[in-house]
Amino acid sequence: MVQLYGAAQGHAGQSEDRGGIDVEPRASHEEDALLGEEATAKRVKRDGHATLPSSISNLANTIIGSGMLTFPLALASAGIIPGMITCLFSGAVAGFGLYLLSLCAVKAPHRRASFFAVAELTFPRAAVFFDAAIAIKCFGVSISYLIIIKSLMPNVVAALYHDLTSPDVNPPAWMLSGQNWIMLIMIPLIPLAFLRKLDSLRHTSYIALFSVAYLVVIVVVCYFFPLKGTPEPGEIHLIHFTPNFISTFPVQVFAYTCAQNLFPIFNEISSNTQRRMNIVIGTSIGSAAMIYEIIAVFGYLTFGTKVGANIIAMYPSTSLFIAVGQLAIAILVMFSYPLQVHPCRNCLDKVFHAGHVLSKQAGDSEDEEPEDEHGGSLDMSPLKHTILTIAIVASGFTIAYFVDDLQMVLSFVGSTGSTTISFILPGLFYWKLSHNDPNASKTLSRAALGLAIYGTFIFIFCLSFNIYQVVHSSPTAH
Repeated sequence: MVQLYGAAQGHAGQSEDRGGIDVEPRASHEEDALLGEEATAKRVKRDGHATLPSSISNLANTIIGSGMLTFPLALASAGIIPGMITCLFSGAVAGFGLYLLSLCAVKAPHRRASFFAVAELTFPRAAVFFDAAIAIKCFGVSISYLIIIKSLMPNVVAALYHDLTSPDVNPPAWMLSGQNWIMLIMIPLIPLAFLRKLDSLRHTSYIALFSVAYLVVIVVVCYFFPLKGTPEPGEIHLIHFTPNFISTFPVQVFAYTCAQNLFPIFNEISSNTQRRMNIVIGTSIGSAAMIYEIIAVFGYLTFGTKVGANIIAMYPSTSLFIAVGQLAIAILVMFSYPLQVHPCRNCLDKVFHAGHVLSKQAGDSEDEEPEDEHGGSLDMSPLKHTILTIAIVASGFTIAYFVDDLQMVLSFVGSTGSTTISFILPGLFYWKLSHNDPNASKTLSRAALGLAIYGTFIFIFCLSFNIYQVVHSSPTAH
């Protein structure tokens, strides 16, 4: 029997079943007899403070990124029917991985679930390496966001300037420098990066999701009411596989990556029962899949086989309607940046202080209160929090400021890191925790192992494909 640390307790004396694994309430009759019921009552753990909409918006914002603009090309590489099926399949597999992680989170100390904490229960010798891989992955993605902003903002400013003034009037030279825009963008991003709780980023997530909604409106409206200057569409196929499918399928697989923020949401959401976590996971994955499908189908129907890798770039930027859409992409990417810094910092804390974390977890007592008055973890001191945040932000800014293209490096980091945290680790964690438990669901345990095997296949496939691209790319290829 495993004690329930991570979830809010139900009625006294009742046990809750999570994924087929029996979980017992923490207070025992012996403790009541020895200490009295009042002493046991004092040890009730604090609940989280994040609301359901806040948790959904943060997880959805973690999922939905600029990769959604590539989905029409993914549809063009296979046809409408296979493209829609692979999009839904990728979302379902990612959602299953998140569900397994939420089941594993129950076993971690109260409101302190993390990849490190679960790995300590399953593969303790590899716990530090898992966190290091996640930290590198999140750090690489955060850099890619800054590079996207750097390359995007000069074009956005030029389009807005021409649409709001005159096509013959050019913006000042400093406004066309991507490096200047990175410095300006860091002004609001730095305070956001220092926030300790994921729930504190809910307002920026709302703004980012509004930007996503605007992009969806653009794609749908421009299909029914084509703008002047829109190129004629190419051929449209229900089923038509092309060689490009090999490169676009991983885009769909990794478009749902958000496992790095599943544990913080589990720790912060109020009453983190399995039912509420299922709502968060299902709503976030479901809304992302719906948005991807709408953009993919209408974008493909608008341009057919002529569609490019960035659907918004296909529309004429002479329209203010489209120029604002380009600005919406920049806003979406900008507010996704802190959602990568947060898990990167937490994982680095575990990596650099592994011995401290292990000794603290070993010496935890059930009457310890691991939260401060705001529900935040006391594991990371303010000094550590500040130093790690400065290191992540400063190093990421420096790389993005001087480097224009890290696509190949980030493709290796993203494909291997995303596969590991989305499929391999969730499957292995749950299988390890449940396969010897007679009360656990054997079907779910086998499905978890199947997810890990699927993730290993995707890992090998993407790694091989990236190596193939490096070997066969010309020196001038980007």
